[in-house]
Amino acid sequence: MDKNSAEASNPGNIKEAVCINAPRVYDSCSSKEYLEDLRVYFTPDKHELIEQANSVRLRSVEVIKVFLRLEPVPFNQGFYSVDLNFFFDVCLDIFKSQSPCPTVVHGVCTANKRVILFGSEGNVKMFTSGSSECPDVEPSTGKVLPKATCMVSDPIGLSAKICDRPPQGCELCSRIPDSIGTLYGDEFDYSNAHSVYVTIGVFTIVQLVRVVPLLIPTYEFCIPEKECPPTSDSPREMFRRIEFPTADFFPPKVSDLCDNPGTEGETD
Repeated sequence: MDKNSAEASNPGNIKEAVCINAPRVYDSCSSKEYLEDLRVYFTPDKHELIEQANSVRLRSVEVIKVFLRLEPVPFNQGFYSVDLNFFFDVCLDIFKSQSPCPTVVHGVCTANKRVILFGSEGNVKMFTSGSSECPDVEPSTGKVLPKATCMVSDPIGLSAKICDRPPQGCELCSRIPDSIGTLYGDEFDYSNAHSVYVTIGVFTIVQLVRVVPLLIPTYEFCIPEKECPPTSDSPREMFRRIEFPTADFFPPKVSDLCDNPGTEGETD
């Protein structure tokens, strides 16, 4: 075999094939969720403020936690239902008639979602030295379950309103878990006559993965090419390394914003 044919059969100068344990994605799905009229729950110290509120404005929404529960789908081998419980921190401006300035408050709203994905089947349990993690096993069969993961973008706050009664089709939350309540320092109040409802947009990706042996090509070792310069705690040295903020003094023009691919479609 000549040199040219050898390089053609080994593109990228592959050195060898090695076996590694890596999480393989067996199935995944993405979704664009329009979550309408989610009730916002507050701690008791906000009760009087919410009762006296005339209007409300949505400032921002952040994801606090997503709980995932995995169950095999009956009579559909290798498929699993993934139940997702989303918990969002909602930042609001509360307006009262006797006060010209709004009061900023934080509350919690929840949303549920279910997807069905293929996760294959596994009977082999993996244990690692120095690790206390155990594989999730289906109680009835003892089979090892895949891992469910959920990636969530920053939610988009769309609207907020105050209602005396739940909007039609709105689902009420039975109880917010204590693990969420501890973040706010108290249990949540479910007795408000006035209730705040928000509508948000969320983008999610849900995956089912299993750790499996994979044969992959390897190239060279990743030897760092950049040296780590010595650091100094001197304020003068730290300030010297900060670049001049030219962009802060020259705001972008309309043409600059239009040329940015990330802004396309935002004005539609």
